[in-house]
Amino acid sequence: MTETTKIRKLSLWIFFLPLIAINLCLFISVNYYLLENTIFMVDQIGRSGFTIPYFDGSVSISRASRTFPQYLIFKPSMIITGILLFYYWNYNNNLICKLRGTENKKYKFRMFGILSAIFLIIHSIFLGVKFDIQLYKLFRRVVLLLFIIFELVAQGILVYYLYNIKNKILEITNKRVLIAKIILVSVLVIVAFASLPILVTKGNTHFKHALEWNYFVGVITFYLLTFFFWKRTT
Repeated sequence: MTETTKIRKLSLWIFFLPLIAINLCLFISVNYYLLENTIFMVDQIGRSGFTIPYFDGSVSISRASRTFPQYLIFKPSMIITGILLFYYWNYNNNLICKLRGTENKKYKFRMFGILSAIFLIIHSIFLGVKFDIQLYKLFRRVVLLLFIIFELVAQGILVYYLYNIKNKILEITNKRVLIAKIILVSVLVIVAFASLPILVTKGNTHFKHALEWNYFVGVITFYLLTFFFWKRTT
Protein backbone atom coordinates (compact mmCIF):
# COMPACT_ATOMS: atom_id res chain seq x y z
CA MET A 1 0.00 0.00 0.00
CA THR A 2 1.76 3.12 -1.22
CA GLU A 3 0.08 5.42 1.31
CA THR A 4 1.65 3.60 4.26
CA THR A 5 5.11 3.90 2.70
CA LYS A 6 4.64 7.64 2.16
CA ILE A 7 3.24 8.10 5.66
CA ARG A 8 6.19 6.26 7.25
CA LYS A 9 8.72 8.42 5.40
CA LEU A 10 6.89 11.67 6.17
CA SER A 11 6.51 10.77 9.83
CA LEU A 12 10.28 10.47 10.28
CA TRP A 13 10.86 13.87 8.68
CA ILE A 14 8.12 15.47 10.79
CA PHE A 15 9.72 14.09 13.95
CA PHE A 16 13.41 14.67 13.32
CA LEU A 17 13.35 17.99 11.42
CA PRO A 18 11.76 20.14 14.17
CA LEU A 19 13.51 18.18 16.92
CA ILE A 20 16.94 18.83 15.43
CA ALA A 21 16.01 22.45 14.66
CA ILE A 22 14.98 23.46 18.20
CA ASN A 23 17.93 21.69 19.80
CA LEU A 24 20.39 23.17 17.32
CA CYS A 25 18.99 26.61 18.14
CA LEU A 26 19.44 25.78 21.83
CA PHE A 27 23.03 24.70 21.20
CA ILE A 28 23.77 28.00 19.45
CA SER A 29 22.10 29.94 22.25
CA VAL A 30 24.20 28.24 24.92
CA ASN A 31 27.43 28.22 22.91
CA TYR A 32 27.04 31.67 21.37
CA TYR A 33 30.74 32.41 21.89
CA LEU A 34 31.61 29.95 19.11
CA LEU A 35 30.19 32.42 16.60
CA GLU A 36 31.81 35.56 18.01
CA ASN A 37 33.53 37.78 15.41
CA THR A 38 31.71 36.08 12.55
CA ILE A 39 28.80 37.18 10.37
CA PHE A 40 26.64 34.80 12.42
CA MET A 41 27.27 36.50 15.76
CA VAL A 42 24.39 35.66 18.08
CA ASP A 43 21.99 38.43 19.09
CA GLN A 44 22.12 39.34 22.80
CA ILE A 45 18.53 38.26 23.38
CA GLY A 46 19.26 34.83 21.92
CA ARG A 47 22.19 34.16 24.24
CA SER A 48 21.91 31.94 27.29
CA GLY A 49 24.04 30.40 29.98
CA PHE A 50 24.32 26.64 30.21
CA THR A 51 20.87 25.14 30.51
CA ILE A 52 18.93 21.97 29.91
CA PRO A 53 15.49 23.57 29.51
CA TYR A 54 13.72 20.21 29.48
CA PHE A 55 14.54 20.07 33.20
CA ASP A 56 15.27 23.59 34.46
CA GLY A 57 13.19 25.69 32.06
CA SER A 58 15.75 28.49 32.03
CA VAL A 59 15.01 29.48 28.43
CA SER A 60 11.98 29.19 26.16
CA ILE A 61 11.92 27.77 22.64
CA SER A 62 10.94 31.23 21.42
CA ARG A 63 13.92 32.98 23.01
CA ALA A 64 16.34 30.34 21.77
CA SER A 65 14.96 30.48 18.23
CA ARG A 66 13.57 33.91 17.35
CA THR A 67 16.76 35.95 16.99
CA PHE A 68 19.65 35.93 14.50
CA PRO A 69 21.12 33.53 13.52
CA GLN A 70 18.87 30.91 15.12
CA TYR A 71 15.82 31.95 13.13
CA LEU A 72 17.70 31.01 9.95
CA ILE A 73 17.36 27.43 11.19
CA PHE A 74 14.06 27.57 13.04
CA LYS A 75 11.79 29.35 10.55
CA PRO A 76 12.61 27.26 7.42
CA SER A 77 12.48 24.05 9.46
CA MET A 78 9.04 24.79 10.88
CA ILE A 79 7.66 26.00 7.56
CA ILE A 80 8.89 22.83 5.87
CA THR A 81 7.42 20.78 8.74
CA GLY A 82 4.08 22.52 8.19
CA ILE A 83 4.16 21.62 4.50
CA LEU A 84 5.02 18.00 5.35
CA LEU A 85 2.12 17.92 7.82
CA PHE A 86 -0.21 18.97 5.01
CA TYR A 87 0.83 15.94 2.97
CA TYR A 88 0.84 13.66 6.02
CA TRP A 89 -2.80 14.34 6.86
CA ASN A 90 -3.84 14.07 3.21
CA TYR A 91 -2.18 10.69 2.84
CA ASN A 92 -3.80 9.48 6.05
CA ASN A 93 -7.18 10.62 4.78
CA ASN A 94 -6.65 8.70 1.52
CA LEU A 95 -5.55 5.63 3.46
CA ILE A 96 -8.56 5.64 5.80
CA CYS A 97 -10.84 6.10 2.78
CA LYS A 98 -9.39 2.95 1.21
CA LEU A 99 -9.55 0.94 4.41
CA ARG A 100 -13.12 1.99 5.23
CA GLY A 101 -14.37 1.97 1.62
CA THR A 102 -15.36 5.64 1.74
CA GLU A 103 -13.86 7.02 -1.47
CA ASN A 104 -13.20 10.78 -1.63
CA LYS A 105 -14.52 11.43 1.89
CA LYS A 106 -12.84 14.26 3.78
CA TYR A 107 -12.44 13.16 7.39
CA LYS A 108 -12.35 15.67 10.22
CA PHE A 109 -8.82 14.70 11.27
CA ARG A 110 -7.64 15.87 7.84
CA MET A 111 -9.22 19.29 8.35
CA PHE A 112 -7.80 19.73 11.87
CA GLY A 113 -4.40 18.42 10.78
CA ILE A 114 -4.17 20.85 7.87
CA LEU A 115 -5.30 23.70 10.13
CA SER A 116 -2.56 22.81 12.63
CA ALA A 117 -0.02 22.90 9.78
CA ILE A 118 -1.26 26.32 8.66
CA PHE A 119 -1.01 27.77 12.17
CA LEU A 120 2.47 26.32 12.63
CA ILE A 121 3.59 28.06 9.45
CA ILE A 122 1.95 31.35 10.51
CA HIS A 123 3.59 31.15 13.94
CA SER A 124 6.98 30.48 12.36
CA ILE A 125 6.68 33.40 9.96
CA PHE A 126 5.75 35.91 12.66
CA LEU A 127 8.15 34.64 15.32
CA GLY A 128 10.73 37.33 16.03
CA VAL A 129 8.84 40.05 14.14
CA LYS A 130 8.60 43.00 16.50
CA PHE A 131 5.46 45.08 16.85
CA ASP A 132 4.94 47.06 20.04
CA ILE A 133 1.24 46.27 20.01
CA GLN A 134 -0.45 44.23 22.74
CA LEU A 135 -2.93 42.80 20.24
CA TYR A 136 -0.04 41.41 18.16
CA LYS A 137 1.39 39.58 21.17
CA LEU A 138 -2.05 38.09 21.83
CA PHE A 139 -2.27 37.08 18.15
CA ARG A 140 1.00 35.11 18.37
CA ARG A 141 -0.13 33.28 21.50
CA VAL A 142 -3.51 32.44 20.00
CA VAL A 143 -1.87 31.12 16.80
CA LEU A 144 0.46 28.87 18.81
CA LEU A 145 -2.42 27.68 20.99
CA LEU A 146 -4.53 26.86 17.93
CA PHE A 147 -1.67 24.86 16.43
CA ILE A 148 -1.49 22.71 19.58
CA ILE A 149 -5.27 22.31 19.90
CA PHE A 150 -5.82 21.37 16.26
CA GLU A 151 -2.83 19.04 16.30
CA LEU A 152 -4.12 17.15 19.34
CA VAL A 153 -7.64 16.95 17.93
CA ALA A 154 -6.33 15.62 14.61
CA GLN A 155 -4.14 13.05 16.34
CA GLY A 156 -6.97 11.96 18.62
CA ILE A 157 -9.52 11.51 15.82
CA LEU A 158 -7.04 9.60 13.64
CA VAL A 159 -6.15 7.24 16.49
CA TYR A 160 -9.88 6.69 17.08
CA TYR A 161 -10.42 5.61 13.46
CA LEU A 162 -7.34 3.38 13.51
CA TYR A 163 -8.51 1.69 16.70
CA ASN A 164 -11.94 1.04 15.21
CA ILE A 165 -10.43 -0.80 12.22
CA LYS A 166 -7.55 -2.41 14.14
CA ASN A 167 -8.68 -5.94 13.25
CA LYS A 168 -8.78 -5.08 9.56
CA ILE A 169 -5.20 -3.73 9.56
CA LEU A 170 -3.74 -6.22 12.04
CA GLU A 171 -1.30 -7.75 9.54
CA ILE A 172 0.25 -4.45 8.44
CA THR A 173 0.40 -2.66 11.80
CA ASN A 174 1.88 -3.02 15.27
CA LYS A 175 -0.89 -3.21 17.87
CA ARG A 176 1.42 -2.23 20.74
CA VAL A 177 2.40 0.99 18.98
CA LEU A 178 -1.28 1.83 18.51
CA ILE A 179 -1.78 1.49 22.26
CA ALA A 180 1.30 3.69 22.79
CA LYS A 181 -0.21 6.34 20.50
CA ILE A 182 -3.48 6.26 22.43
CA ILE A 183 -1.60 6.66 25.72
CA LEU A 184 0.54 9.48 24.32
CA VAL A 185 -2.42 11.51 23.04
CA SER A 186 -4.31 10.91 26.30
CA VAL A 187 -1.35 12.08 28.38
CA LEU A 188 -0.91 15.20 26.22
CA VAL A 189 -4.58 16.11 26.65
CA ILE A 190 -4.51 15.48 30.42
CA VAL A 191 -1.31 17.51 30.86
CA ALA A 192 -2.80 20.36 28.82
CA PHE A 193 -5.89 20.59 31.03
CA ALA A 194 -3.95 20.06 34.25
CA SER A 195 -1.44 22.80 33.37
CA LEU A 196 -4.02 25.32 32.19
CA PRO A 197 -4.51 27.05 35.60
CA ILE A 198 -0.73 27.60 35.84
CA LEU A 199 -0.34 28.72 32.23
CA VAL A 200 -3.00 31.44 32.46
CA THR A 201 -1.49 33.00 35.61
CA LYS A 202 1.67 35.06 35.97
CA GLY A 203 4.87 33.55 37.33
CA ASN A 204 6.06 29.94 37.23
CA THR A 205 8.19 30.91 34.23
CA HIS A 206 10.64 28.03 34.53
CA PHE A 207 7.82 25.51 34.77
CA LYS A 208 6.15 26.98 31.67
CA HIS A 209 9.39 26.86 29.69
CA ALA A 210 10.17 23.28 30.72
CA LEU A 211 6.61 22.28 29.84
CA GLU A 212 6.96 23.97 26.45
CA TRP A 213 10.06 21.97 25.49
CA ASN A 214 8.75 18.63 26.72
CA TYR A 215 5.26 19.16 25.34
CA PHE A 216 6.58 19.99 21.89
CA VAL A 217 8.66 16.80 21.88
CA GLY A 218 5.60 14.89 23.07
CA VAL A 219 3.49 16.22 20.19
CA ILE A 220 6.02 15.27 17.50
CA THR A 221 6.70 11.87 19.14
CA PHE A 222 3.30 10.91 17.75
CA TYR A 223 4.92 10.90 14.31
CA LEU A 224 7.84 8.77 15.40
CA LEU A 225 5.32 6.22 16.66
CA THR A 226 3.59 6.39 13.28
CA PHE A 227 6.77 5.15 11.62
CA PHE A 228 6.82 2.07 13.85
CA PHE A 229 3.05 1.59 13.69
CA TRP A 230 2.89 0.76 9.99
CA LYS A 231 4.92 -2.26 8.98
CA ARG A 232 7.14 -2.00 5.93
CA THR A 233 5.24 -3.20 2.87
CA THR A 234 6.36 -4.21 -0.61
